[in-house]
Amino acid sequence: MNAQALQGVTEGVTRPPPQTKAPRDVGHYREGMAVVLAIDAGTTGVRSLAFSEAGAIVAGSYREFPQHFPRPGWVEHDASDIWNAVVGTVAETLAAISEPVATIGITNQRETVVVWDRSDGRPLHRAIVWQDRRSAETCEALTEAGHLDSVRTRTGLTLDPYFSATKLAWIFGPGGVEVSPSTAFGTVDSWLLWHLSGGKCHATDVTNASRTLLFDIDRLDWDSGLCDLFDVPASVLPEVLPSSARAGLSAPDVIPGLPAGIPISGIGGDQQAALFGQACFEAGMTKNTYGTGSFVLMNVGETRPKPVDGLLTTVAWAVGSLDASSVRYALEGSIFVTGAAIQWLRDGLGVISTANEVAPLAASVPDSSGVYFVPAFTGLGSPWWDPHARGTIVGLTRGVSRAHLARAAVEAMAYQTADVVKAMASASGRAPRELRVDGGASVMDLLLDFQADLLGIDVRRAAIAETTALGAAFLAGLAEGVWSSTTEISKVWSCIRTSSPSTEPAALGEIAKRYETWGRALERSRAWSDT
Repeated sequence: MNAQALQGVTEGVTRPPPQTKAPRDVGHYREGMAVVLAIDAGTTGVRSLAFSEAGAIVAGSYREFPQHFPRPGWVEHDASDIWNAVVGTVAETLAAISEPVATIGITNQRETVVVWDRSDGRPLHRAIVWQDRRSAETCEALTEAGHLDSVRTRTGLTLDPYFSATKLAWIFGPGGVEVSPSTAFGTVDSWLLWHLSGGKCHATDVTNASRTLLFDIDRLDWDSGLCDLFDVPASVLPEVLPSSARAGLSAPDVIPGLPAGIPISGIGGDQQAALFGQACFEAGMTKNTYGTGSFVLMNVGETRPKPVDGLLTTVAWAVGSLDASSVRYALEGSIFVTGAAIQWLRDGLGVISTANEVAPLAASVPDSSGVYFVPAFTGLGSPWWDPHARGTIVGLTRGVSRAHLARAAVEAMAYQTADVVKAMASASGRAPRELRVDGGASVMDLLLDFQADLLGIDVRRAAIAETTALGAAFLAGLAEGVWSSTTEISKVWSCIRTSSPSTEPAALGEIAKRYETWGRALERSRAWSDT
């Protein structure tokens, strides 16, 4: 296919024109009505947003915090930096509004391990981030010892350093942290809840607990056998709560401008919160979040599916209580690096100065000139689960420019997502009819059009891109009566753009050819584990 025709494959010439519409009318919001405050503690920064009853963003603030890479494959945060970013963004958000806060919701980067001393709130070690791979050998040893099937049956997860348990075991082992009666472990939500409540609440929600490798997602409780397997003392574990229920109250003087006694009533791991924020309340509804990594979740309803190779089974949410009637499950495909590849182009190679340059730069060329970029900086997640794979760029020639590298990075997001969605459809026997998308990279029309072509289904961009924070707000507001039901919440959600797949036979053939070549690039990336 010539360059002009190929441009049509990826830039909208041969597909139906995208359907766009204005954001939902939020005219019924009135100044003075209470807002819901959502704290979104992500991997690279914290965003605090105040939402109206109509789901509109009233005010917000964002701050990045430092990343630490002490060794290859190691990724750490200072938990105090995260809390300071929360204090700063919440204070700035509250200063920008006059409305009262009805409730607070928290969403967070999952699997990241924080250990602190409850007596003084002091972190006992740097937080080990979900991207960290230092415990890969531990996971391999446990797999070789025959523990994988038992772990998967109880947790829905696989033995991989992505999850919390082996990171926590490392902290209490080689990390040199000694356990005392005041030692507390939690994912980032627990750390924030503890501070917001003035040290009164050491708890997490069921979605975050389900990502630790220590939680039985059938019994909905910590598993003593798994604690023994990973050498984690039960004394450090937080209480497990529903995702939508009152967890505690804000303490006096913890954040400037935040009154005491505000209910903290919604907690959800970032991807489950995004599924809720996308109003994917019916079984089969599917979303993808293009963030630092990308995460595809499919709501599979009240019945937990059997473990599936290459995919995870996780708790989607629990509303009101922890029992079978209130819990919903999801299939998940976790892609470790998508948006982080854009950061690498900026910070590692200097190809771009700001992340906002990527979309116009990638769109300035009709294709990637045969370049394929597999950003396996910290191994590959779903559907491969190969911690030893490494980042690979193939197809380089003298004619390749920085624009082609940018385009290859954008297309890699879509290729990796297609790998997961296709595996999910095969495993569940339930092909998605559409894909709802959010996250920072979802603003790129080029990405969504290419994604629609790869999947052959509509890709719908939510009117509110920050659906992770919106999901936390929905969870909290549902618990406190801001919204009466998920049916009411569904009416708040709206789509601002729909990308439909190409119907041109030649274009479809070219897409299939390029997807096959992507598979060969993946093989090169995975071959690194054999060297």
